[in-house]
Amino acid sequence: MKLIRYLDSANVAHHAAEQPDGTALRIEGDIYGAHKVTSDRAQVTKLLSPIAPTQILCIGLNYRQHAAETNAKIPQRPILFVKGINTAQNPNDPIQIPTHLASNEVDYECELAVVIGKAAKNVSRTNALDYVLGYTCCNDVSARDHQIKLGGGQWCRGKFFDTFAPLGPKLVTRDEIPNPNSLRISTLLNGERVQDSNTGDMIFDIPALIEYLSGSTTLVPGTVILTGTPQGVGMAAKPDPRWLRPGDTVSIEIEKIGTLTNPVALEK
Repeated sequence: MKLIRYLDSANVAHHAAEQPDGTALRIEGDIYGAHKVTSDRAQVTKLLSPIAPTQILCIGLNYRQHAAETNAKIPQRPILFVKGINTAQNPNDPIQIPTHLASNEVDYECELAVVIGKAAKNVSRTNALDYVLGYTCCNDVSARDHQIKLGGGQWCRGKFFDTFAPLGPKLVTRDEIPNPNSLRISTLLNGERVQDSNTGDMIFDIPALIEYLSGSTTLVPGTVILTGTPQGVGMAAKPDPRWLRPGDTVSIEIEKIGTLTNPVALEK
């Protein structure tokens, strides 16, 4: 199933199941529990991120070629950092470049996002995918100046600004993607393909990440796991870094999921 979340004409949020003809049927109930697809056609006035995250867990340096382009050592264990739920952004809404706590080095990162569908703790990799509701696209937007130089030696400040985690446009349930580590993933900046890779280049695959993150830790339904970005980030562009600027448009494409597009603007 392909799930969307949207506002109707009364400004009420719903989930819906996308149909082959591009329409969608409204879903009643809890997408993490009992729910059903109704016969009511969704009246979409605004597309939202496919879920409202309960928490966002992120993995750094999880693609071999990205580690190589940044001259980083291959990690022995997954590198975890977090984003706040304030960072979630809808498709088509702007990524806002911070101006109050200003950044001049805002970067794009295409990532496969995994959404946990039921509480997971001490999960084995052999059944890790049983806990996945589905997959969507994410842009792990990063203020590199705050991440690297101004963040006190850790990454969260540069990753934690409002709008720095666009999600969407839909969530594809796990039955439609039996192997999440075989998907083409890319970023287009103003129509130019600047990242182009495959999730098979991950150092730690999706089952390994769920096993690690659930160790002595409960992953509640709605947990979003960002699984790392491939090579081609703006920070590593040659001869000069390529930072996001107002007026840019960024699109994240993942095979079998779709395209997540956001314009770039200054924080108001």
